[in-house]
Amino acid sequence: MIKGYACKEKGGQLKSFEYDPGALGPDEVEVEVEFCGICHSDLAMIDNDWGMSSYPFIPGHEAVGKIVAVGDQVSQDRVGQRVGVGWQSASCNHCKKCGVGKESLCLNGSEVAETIVGRNGAWAEKVRSQAKWAIPIPETLDPSLAGPLMCAGTTVWSPIRHHGVRPGMETAVLGVGGLGHLAVQFLAKMGTQVTGLSTTRSKEEGTRELGATNFIATKESPEDLEKAAGRFDVIVSTVSADVDWNAYIQTLSPEGTLILCGVPGGAVEFMPFPLIGTEKKIAGGRAGAPADTQAMLEFCATHDIAPMCEQFAMEDINKAVQHVRDGKARYRAVVAA
Repeated sequence: MIKGYACKEKGGQLKSFEYDPGALGPDEVEVEVEFCGICHSDLAMIDNDWGMSSYPFIPGHEAVGKIVAVGDQVSQDRVGQRVGVGWQSASCNHCKKCGVGKESLCLNGSEVAETIVGRNGAWAEKVRSQAKWAIPIPETLDPSLAGPLMCAGTTVWSPIRHHGVRPGMETAVLGVGGLGHLAVQFLAKMGTQVTGLSTTRSKEEGTRELGATNFIATKESPEDLEKAAGRFDVIVSTVSADVDWNAYIQTLSPEGTLILCGVPGGAVEFMPFPLIGTEKKIAGGRAGAPADTQAMLEFCATHDIAPMCEQFAMEDINKAVQHVRDGKARYRAVVAA
């Protein structure tokens, strides 16, 4: 039996819960959870915002811990290895996307598993995943801080890499929060000139400390956004708010890309001619494949990148969740088992 904290009804409090996980699959591992992040996707699942929650379930998909058991098809050498488990926890591994290392885009939905969709996650003693999706944590990364990298980190890292960001580019991050503060660090360490985009100047100092060379307060100084027309090769948007997308498309350079990592509340509306005339692009960005996440973790270890986290005890999970709901976390919250 595995013990954890489950949500038993839409929007409900987390309560003690115990379940029988059944036999370990031949290609699975079981991870004893040491730390787990609290992500807004966990809150969305608790609240059934996406219409795919089933109760009761244990949230938590930014897990870090040690493998304590492996299936018949997994090497025993992995027992004792510290790993991270993120949003996705299985793929078919035989479709054309999986065959080229893009398992996050697996075409066989019936064989894809998300860690907290229709199953129990990592606000618990243990969590399971397909061995491929249990990503080794470099020894030089602090495990108490690594959890948010398994979702927030890979969500911004993967599209940045997939869209060819390289040294010398002019880049921008729209929204310097849980995802954005990591995107700023990645882009700065990649050798780009990073501009933070936020509504006010309240986050300017912190954004510059993360590596940004410029900052625009879009509501306090809208004229500065207008002056940035044609400037950015890539903009990484992490906001969940509806904004004037045309204003940001205007700041893209010819062939520039606006990457949407955050999920706006409504339709993304824009005028087509600014895209057509200068071959600009709007792209989606999501958590990456195992190889993407592994590369991101190694990059973090090499360049001393880590999320800014507030720590809570697992038994204080409801307090921690409310802290995140209230928008008080700077910038991520992590619970320790």
